[in-house]
Amino acid sequence: MTAVQPPGWPRPKGYSNAVLAEGRQVFLAGMVGWNPLTEKLESDDFAVQFRQTLDNIVAALRAAGAGPEHLVRTTWYVTDKQAYLRQIKEVGAAWRAVIGRYYPAMTVVEVKSLIEDRAKVEIEATAVIPDPR
Repeated sequence: MTAVQPPGWPRPKGYSNAVLAEGRQVFLAGMVGWNPLTEKLESDDFAVQFRQTLDNIVAALRAAGAGPEHLVRTTWYVTDKQAYLRQIKEVGAAWRAVIGRYYPAMTVVEVKSLIEDRAKVEIEATAVIPDPR
């Protein structure tokens, strides 16, 4: 995977504007921050749910033979933009701890609610497993 940056644009912080990739594609459904075994949310804290969401994404990637380094795109749906912004340092720390210092193309959208009533964040993702050379 290669991050692509248009000439003259400032480098984005915490995401990429575009990612170039070749290989097998993995499409993840929206993941929320619940315990994947009980399908219950264990916290109402945004940052805690965010961290669990990332853990769930990595588990799904691993099941597909991929890892967080293969992410090329994520779309985040958050129910409270201000909660996200208030906990941006915790969000960044969780991202680096679970995903690493790789930043795919990313979109964050504030929504009225999610299907899981107490969920504060849902993330869908696309990964590309490089072709062996």
